[in-house]
Amino acid sequence: MEVWEDELTDRQLLSREKQQEMLRRMLRIRLFDEAATRAQANSIPGMLHNTTGQEGEIVGACMALRDDDYITGSHRSHGHPIGKGVRLAPLMAELFGKKTGACRGKGGSMHLAVFSVGSLGESGIVGASMPAAVGAALSAVLRGTDQVCLCFFGDGAANCGPFHESLNLAAIWKLPVIFLCENNGYAVSTRQAQTTAVTDVATRASSYGIPGVVVDGQEILAVYEIVSKAVRRARKGSGPTLVEAKTYRYCDHLEGLKFPAYRSAEEISSWRGKDPIETFTTRLCANGEFAAEELRAVRSEVEAELADALEFATQSPPPDPESLLEDVFA
Repeated sequence: MEVWEDELTDRQLLSREKQQEMLRRMLRIRLFDEAATRAQANSIPGMLHNTTGQEGEIVGACMALRDDDYITGSHRSHGHPIGKGVRLAPLMAELFGKKTGACRGKGGSMHLAVFSVGSLGESGIVGASMPAAVGAALSAVLRGTDQVCLCFFGDGAANCGPFHESLNLAAIWKLPVIFLCENNGYAVSTRQAQTTAVTDVATRASSYGIPGVVVDGQEILAVYEIVSKAVRRARKGSGPTLVEAKTYRYCDHLEGLKFPAYRSAEEISSWRGKDPIETFTTRLCANGEFAAEELRAVRSEVEAELADALEFATQSPPPDPESLLEDVFA
């Protein structure tokens, strides 16, 4: 596995405004998922795969990108478009299945896409978005731009065929892709150690001749720094990087379906002690750059934004029946 060293680290170059935006986006993800869980019983059809606990690696990675860069996601992907800067209202309306949703009510929780910010889509099929990320990167090369694609996937997807095919093709063609494995330790309810022979998914990068890096996914600045370096590497034509963010989901695999106990209360409590939002908030106050009242104001701002999003979703109309056959290939 590879480590990059710079004279001045990326986190030292972060502006005050960007650090505040990092906190804002993490809070948006956390509060959005919590509100969606509460609304599921009466307003949201289907299941929800929340990212509560994983906000640090999502936002840290997304904020290493430019606005015109691409991302692809997985079934657990409410947070990814929020990390890329999408407003909450159209996302909540999408979960509610409304006409004003990001995908006009046709994508739902597992198939969000917001092309205006480069969010190319997510998929309920494990690993399915990885070849799409390679395609987006190839498109950038063929069009002569220096855009990159950040591909989010879980540790379960690392054992699927698209993982190997995508890394192999991207490595051969030196495509500008950052493959980011969100390793939360479980594929549904199965521990990673039961399905994967290696401790770190990132070690597989050596099979394709590309860098593989492990990072603490609960530390937003560490993720931002590593992904920033991978992005620069991709932009200059050096090819893909495999980044593995060690993270954890506090919620169950999905909301609305009970699973037999597969994690101990002690394990969950231990990871809650490394909450990415609490850790980052404490750091911002400790370095003296932010006052506690200022950070509380950010939370109040996000709470108001979320209230508006819920009102927007509730009051929006459902899709017209005539729209059923729109947006289909044939």
